[in-house]
Formats: sequence, C-alpha cells, structure tokens
Amino acid sequence: MGEARSRFPSCWTWARCQDNGVSDPEREKRWAELFDQLDLNKDGRIDANELRTGLSAWGVVRSEVDEIVRVSDTNHDGQLDFKEFTQYLRTHEKELRLMFHSLDRNNDGHIDVAEIQLSLHSLGVNVSTEQASRILQSIDRDGTMTIDWSEWRDHFLFNPLHNMEDIAHYWKHSLMLDIGEQLTVPDEFSEKERRSGVVWRQLVAGAMAGAVSRTGTAPLDRLKVFLQVHGSSGVGLLGSLRGMVQEGGLRSLWRGNGINVLKIAPESAIKFMAYEQIKWLIRGSKEGASLRVQERFIAGSLAGATAQTIIYPMEVLKDHVTLKKTAENSAIQSCNRGSCLTKEGVRAFYKGYVPNTLGIIPYAGIDLAVYETLKNAWLQRYCMGSADPGVLVLLGCGTVSSTCGQLASYPLALIRTRMQAQASALDGAPQLSMVGQFKHIVSHEGVPGLYRGIAPNFLKVIPAVSISYVVYEHMKKALGVGS
Repeated sequence: MGEARSRFPSCWTWARCQDNGVSDPEREKRWAELFDQLDLNKDGRIDANELRTGLSAWGVVRSEVDEIVRVSDTNHDGQLDFKEFTQYLRTHEKELRLMFHSLDRNNDGHIDVAEIQLSLHSLGVNVSTEQASRILQSIDRDGTMTIDWSEWRDHFLFNPLHNMEDIAHYWKHSLMLDIGEQLTVPDEFSEKERRSGVVWRQLVAGAMAGAVSRTGTAPLDRLKVFLQVHGSSGVGLLGSLRGMVQEGGLRSLWRGNGINVLKIAPESAIKFMAYEQIKWLIRGSKEGASLRVQERFIAGSLAGATAQTIIYPMEVLKDHVTLKKTAENSAIQSCNRGSCLTKEGVRAFYKGYVPNTLGIIPYAGIDLAVYETLKNAWLQRYCMGSADPGVLVLLGCGTVSSTCGQLASYPLALIRTRMQAQASALDGAPQLSMVGQFKHIVSHEGVPGLYRGIAPNFLKVIPAVSISYVVYEHMKKALGVGS
C-alpha cells in the first residue's frame, strides 16, 4: 500500500494537509502542478489516454476518464486545456463539498462509520458495520477511522460522481457475469433499484453476456462432456477434438449450444426471484437488514437448487444432444418429441439430478468464500481505491473462486453426466446409481477418473470471463445501466 502511495505527486500529498480555508492562489498552484503531472507530452493539453495513464500511475484504480473529458471539454476537441481542467476541478470540488456535508451529520468535520451507515440507509442501501468500516478504511489515509474533507476530496476528485445516489452506487457496484457454470450468489439490490428497473436491465445484460460467452466457448464445453463420458477409452484432448470434427464437421462442435443458451434467461430469473424470497424468509422481521456472508451462501445455494430443479430437463436435453453423434440424432429427436416420457415418465428428464443438486453446495460455498477472501485481502493491502476494488480485480477474484468451486464440485458433475449418458444409451445396459457410478469410476479409473474432462473446463474460464465482461459492459451501456 505504501508503494502505491509513494507514486502520488507531491502536490497531491500536500493537498491532503490543507484545511477548508485554502486560498485561491494556493489552490490554483496545486491544480497547475496536477495538470503538469498529467500532461505527459507537455503540449498544454490532456487527452483521455494521458489522464488514464497518469491516474493509474498514482494508484487511482477506478475513474470514468472518458466521462471527465466529455463533460469538461467545452470546445469539443477531445482534450482538456488548463482552463477546462481547472473548471472541472472547481465544479467537482463544490459537489464533493456538498456530499461531504450531507454525510457529516454532526458537523464535526469528519465522517465516521455510523454516518456512512445512516446515509446509505436513507438511500435504501443497507450495509453492516463491517461493510461500512471497509468503505471508510478505503478512504481513510491517516488511520483515524474517520474521513476528513481532504481525504474525501482526494479520493473522489477524479470520479465524476454528482450526488449521494452516485456515491452509493459506486460503493456497492458489482458484476453479474455468467461464465457457463453455476451462477454466483446474486447481488444485493436496493428497493429504489428494484422499482427503477435496474435489476432486470442488469439481469438482461448478464444473460446476453452469458449467451455470447457460452457460444464462444461451446466447443470446449462439448469437449468436456465428451471426455467425461468417453475419456476412459484413452482418447486425449486433441484426439477427441479431431474425432468430433471428423464425425460431424465444425458445426458439430456447437451441438447442444442452442439449449445451453436458451436456459440462461429462465435460470437467471428463477434464481433471482427465489433468492429474494429466501432472503425475505431468512431476514424475517429485520426489514432492510443486509444478509451476512453465511446467510447469503444459504440463500444462494437454495435459490440455485430451486432454479436447477425447474430448468433441469433442459440441462438433460442439452447433454443428450451434446453427446449424440450425427447419425444418432434421430434417437434424441424422438426422445424430445415424447418417447422418453412414454418409456420412463418425467423421471427421464431428471437423471443425475441428485449429484447435480448436491454439487451446488460445495461450488457455491467455496466460490463465495474464496471470492470474499481474495477481495477482502486485496482491499486490506491495496485500498487506494474504494470498497469496490475495480472490475479487473473482481474478475480475477471471480475467476480464481470459480476455478476452486469447480475443483470441489467437478466429481459430482461428472457423475451427473455419466448418469445422463447411461440413461440415453440404447444398449440396454444396467443403470448405476450415483453411489454405483462413484464406485465404478474409482475402481476402474482411480481418483483421477473423477476429474476426467476438467482440462477444457479450465481452458474456457479465461476466454469466457473476457467475452462476458466485454459484452456485459456494452449491454449495460445500451440498456442505460450505469457503471
């Protein structure tokens, strides 16, 4: 943390020592020094790239650089001269001063944890004392557990937030990305966000990102399912891929992707609605209270199980279509038209349901625990930004936590796929139970057999996260959901 702090220009550090009575000449001098630091090519103007590079070097992890240039560039040349730069600072400092006074309820010149909680509560955002302390610590530079005007101003100087609603949204901003596996525990939304439609616009943005991401990584997903079922025959990663292409052409690599994409919207909607209802049951009479981490885990796991129960038949059909060869498609099509129902009833569409549902618990628990641990560790060490460490850090934490969750739940996912494949087989072989599948895999393939096909699963994480993030950000802008 000290390393990042030392990169700030001397005028920035000096500015934090000033009180409310800084004279105009002193302030103009400070602004001139800031401008000189940011004007990297010394042409008397600052463009978006120079501003982004300079702020990044100072350790400002989140700043809407393009927005700053857009609102401050009065002559529309795409750059800021000194007059435009100082006009932005002058106007923004006034707005920050008003926000600071609205938070400082006892007018003692400092903001404490209780004042943060009260102010956010009045905006419909309820945070625990621990969460409010984390917000405060991300701004408090002198370790007093309070925020003075200089700390407040310097923290938000290059974030064009205009009112307390913007500040509240900044503090609780998070991502809802789908990388093709179980969705993470849903985000917390305020009552105002629910009424304004932000929730559903964000869900739509996440669903679209998931659809594009799953389509982009569908070949790896099909390869994973193929190896889960046929990997014991000794066929490797490249051999399996080559075999699938030879059997059905390049298009066969996307077999089953249509169903995989179609189930995103109902799964997201059901999970969110179930989560809200379960959260209400857990919270009880404590209206407006935030759930603790362990309560979010319980609510998220139950919501995930509810969503999986309802959309599971689509999951079964997806895996059946994915596993079928081109010549066998008529069999699965007839199953889709109802022959499976006649033969086995509704149970035909719930093969492997038990291991699938059991897999949600270790996945959600480890995913949430690792995510929160990594995020909090980063905030404690590099708290130059805010209680939100920024999208790249959140993406990194999400990628690592999802990978850990997959390691814990993968054997159950493998057993689920084997049970589905066994049910769709036309050879009349006896069908093994979940325990029977486990014993069979361990006795014939050893413990490594429980992780058959996990390599393509790991290979798809980074491209899936990258595609999701890019599409998600573009969809949020298109739908009018602020960052």
